[in-house]
This record gives sequence, structure tokens and C-alpha cells, in this order.
Amino acid sequence: MKGRPGAASTGSTLSADLRLVAWELTRSCNLACVHCRAAARDCPYEGELSLSECMRVMDEIAEVGKPIIILTGGEPLLRPDVFDLAQYGDKLGFRMTMATNGTLLTPQIVHKMTASGIQRISISLDGADARSHDAFRKVQGAFEGALRGIALAREARLDFQINTTITRANIEEFPKIHDLAVSLGAVAHHIFMLVPMGRGKDLAEGAISAEEYEKTLHWFYDRKGKAPLQLKATCAPHYYRIMRQRAKSEGMEINFQTFGLDALTRGCLGGIGFAFISHVGQVQPCGYLELDCGNVREKSFREIWLNSPVFHDLRDLKRYQGKCGKCEFIRVCGGCRARAYELAGNYMAEEPLCLYEPRSLSKKPGA
Repeated sequence: MKGRPGAASTGSTLSADLRLVAWELTRSCNLACVHCRAAARDCPYEGELSLSECMRVMDEIAEVGKPIIILTGGEPLLRPDVFDLAQYGDKLGFRMTMATNGTLLTPQIVHKMTASGIQRISISLDGADARSHDAFRKVQGAFEGALRGIALAREARLDFQINTTITRANIEEFPKIHDLAVSLGAVAHHIFMLVPMGRGKDLAEGAISAEEYEKTLHWFYDRKGKAPLQLKATCAPHYYRIMRQRAKSEGMEINFQTFGLDALTRGCLGGIGFAFISHVGQVQPCGYLELDCGNVREKSFREIWLNSPVFHDLRDLKRYQGKCGKCEFIRVCGGCRARAYELAGNYMAEEPLCLYEPRSLSKKPGA
């Protein structure tokens, strides 16, 4: 049965230091991407939070911390008041960013981005050319539109990062996508491992295997220090275990100077350092883990963040089950809770796509 596996228990807990909030301002989108968690369509959606409601929620978030706020969708540029919200968040001291598909960018829109305080945008490239990217996005011209938007951001000196979702369809092409991100002048390249939900459920058979997952993350690690941009693995918590395994085997210490922010974070941040707000105000651990932790129309964001039983479960290391609960890397990895929920029906179950055998399980009886 899907749902909360039980009340949160006392024990070793992770701090609830809010670092990131992804906010689905609208579910409307001008593309129809095959992996979309929201199965977004190019149409209006009822019940979206109003401008005044969004501003109130931003005030409530400020009571908890000063996180990075990612304005996302759907396509956030389809929301007419998006720059009012960006400006308000900037005044509150948040680092405002936006996740856009890039196809709607114009010189005027890019100017509004910078003027309203948006410090970085992310644009997804899931193929190295129009054929593969447009097939992923299901709209002809999406690749050229994204490149056009990237060029405009670069001209305006607006930092942009490239996001790539890895599937079996593009895994062989991934090195070329990475080289493209470098050549375009991106400040970062973030990779995402597919979570089979929304339209992504139709890609379940196209998801990479646990072996391919591991191989891809090792390749990503090998690029560290060689690429002139930041590399980050998102929805790929195994990377933080691999990073430590590789560093140890190479006689290195994990520290900020060597590994940057990767040394200070963990794999799955859902409900720990990260929260997602849906277009209708539902707060979730992340966009891929659709658990109702409370609605900002009924409770304050602060109350939800501090008191949600689901969040308490995710912060309690003794609640994790299967291999994850016995793994020595649980603090730095944690497994993908959304993938566990979608594939096992239990968000505290072990990560389904992990090859690693914890030391406590690999010891022979009596050893």
C-alpha cells in the first residue's frame, strides 16, 4: 500500500536546514516532454495560487530561512506575474532562479529576468542535436528555440546552467550533450536520473539499469576538475556514495576545497533541505514525490516544514528500510525516495536502482 509507513521515531536525525524551494508557479507548458513529471499541457489549470497568496507564502518561507528559490512549472514564463514574484523574492533576500525550457526567451524577457533579480536560469538539453532533443520534447523546433534562448542569456551575461535527464534513449549521447554544454558557456551542467512518474511512467522501460546508472555516475565523477563548469548530480543520490568511494581509493579527503558544495550536501534532499510547492499550494518533499505534506492555503509554510510527519520520517535515519537503512552511506546518499515510492509503494523503502551492498550485509555470519 502506498503511503506513510508509520509514525516518525526518535533516533539519529538530519537537520531541517532549508536550502532550496522549487515552486511550480503554473502547470501550463508550451512543450509536451516525454519525461514530464506533471504531464503538463498547453492549457490553463484551475486553482493556481494568486499573486497575493504567493507573496504571503514567500513571507512565510523567510521565517524559516533564505533558500534558493527555483521558479518552475510547467513553463514559468507562461505566468504573467512571474517577474513580480521574482522581484518580491529578491527583496526578501532569496536567491531567485528560474527553470525554463528557453523557447520563449526574447531580449525583452531576458532584460526583465535580470531586472527582477533572477540570478540564474536553467535550460534543459536532452539531446545533442535537434533530432534527439525535439523527440524528447515532442515539439519540432524545441532544440533551436533552447539554443536561441541560451544565446540571449549569454549576451545579457545572465548565468545559465544546462539540465539533462538521462534515459536509455540518450545515455550514449550524453558525452556529446556535456561537450555542448561546455561549448555554449554554461556555468553548470546538472544531470537528472529519470523518476518514472507523470508521462515519465511511459518511459519506465526506457530507464537505464542500475549498472548503467553506476557507470554514468563514475563517468561524471571522472569529469570533475576537467570541465570548466560546475557538475552536479540531481535525483542521483548514489553519486555522493561514489564520490566518497573514489576519493578514498585515490587517497583524497572529502573537503570543500577539493569537492566544493558536493562536500557539504547529500544525495536526496527531499524534505530535509529541499521542498516543492505545487501550482495549487501542496507542499511535497520534491516534485517527483507527490505526498501531501500540507497545503499553504490551510497552514503556514513554516508549520508544514517543521511539523509534517512525512518530513519527520525523511529526517529520521532510523526510519529508512531495506539496504538503505543498513548502509554506511545513508547520511550522504539516502537513496531516491521518489523512485522508492513509485517502484516499491513505500517512500522509506530501499532505493530500487542501487547495486551497492552495505558492509553490514556483506559480512559473512560469524566473521
